Amino acid sequence: MNIDKKPVDRFDWPLAFILLLFFVISIIAIASAQTTGQYSINFIPSQIQWYVVGAIIIAVTMYLEPEQYKKAAWIIYGGGIFILVMLFILPDSLELVARRNGAKSWFHIPGIGSIQPAEFMKTFFIIGMARTITKHHERYLEKTLQTDFLLLGKIFAVFIVPFLFIMLQPDLGTGLVFIAITAALVIVAGITWRIILPIFAGTAALGGTLLWMALYAQDFLASLGVKPYQLERIYSWLDPYSYASNEGRHLITSLNAIGSGEIFGKGFKGREVYVAESHTDFIFSTIGEDWGFIGASLVICLYFFLIYHMTKITLELKDPFSTYICAGIIAMITFHVFENIGMTIQLLPITGIPLPFISYGGSSLMGNMLAIGLVFSMKFHHRTYMFSSDDDDE
Repeated sequence: MNIDKKPVDRFDWPLAFILLLFFVISIIAIASAQTTGQYSINFIPSQIQWYVVGAIIIAVTMYLEPEQYKKAAWIIYGGGIFILVMLFILPDSLELVARRNGAKSWFHIPGIGSIQPAEFMKTFFIIGMARTITKHHERYLEKTLQTDFLLLGKIFAVFIVPFLFIMLQPDLGTGLVFIAITAALVIVAGITWRIILPIFAGTAALGGTLLWMALYAQDFLASLGVKPYQLERIYSWLDPYSYASNEGRHLITSLNAIGSGEIFGKGFKGREVYVAESHTDFIFSTIGEDWGFIGASLVICLYFFLIYHMTKITLELKDPFSTYICAGIIAMITFHVFENIGMTIQLLPITGIPLPFISYGGSSLMGNMLAIGLVFSMKFHHRTYMFSSDDDDE
């Protein structure tokens, strides 16, 4: 028997409360990031505006049922690909296209500002990938090595098109996010480890080989067309103080800011270290300097609770399509957090990935709100049945 709860009971209040805490942290951190005189405008009204728009996006996204997303998956995915293609082929001379730091990644919308399509394509990609995996399992009820290879080929086909257009912008950080999402969904899709392990081991070996070549075989990489400035990003990550005047400057100032915060920080707007992009990609440096180890740890714990809560929702869902959607979103947000915080403390190279729900930026925030809206939808429209068991649902 289907147990229909009231809408107020089906709404995910804990998830909404977590987002509210992120909103408060974001406003406080951005306000402090502006105290060094780096910026001539106030970003707080815009961030509040984007949060309001994000709340509307969540409401609209939550209204639609998972089955509707499943039916429209290829339309959503194809629409995202079309936008990426248009961004690639439109000439820079048009005012509609905006280029920053050499990357052609934004549309300029008069009266609105710059919109980065890749931020929304991440969620569109997850929807397309979830549909692909679900339909494959519905068609091939008996799992064999051949069907697993076939599923892997389908996953690669869905992945490669947006990935190539992202890398052509070029946008390495977003490209890595697509890889992380794909890797997570390959694992949860149930593909045998006899296939997964060699692929992951080969990828790790390739990455290690490229890093070794960057350190000890620069001439060979140069013969392949690798530019010196591209190698300097790796060198400045491993030894930033040898590149303090250029590539290593951002990392050094970030480390100085976080380190100077010590245990309890300098307090709100107590910043003394100048960090470029401290309201966007390096906002964690602002948090570390203002609130110290304690404040930074609390922010990390809040991300942990967000990921834990979404994981709990995913395990409760019985619909495979909804499960894959939530798994992809968990992978996306987890990678964002790990990469952004990691790059500010020299754990990972700098790639320009914003900190979810805290960094300033309309595209990033709205894209993440769209993804979280899907989680709200999966939870809101989830049906609970009396006398049901896991075996019955299978």
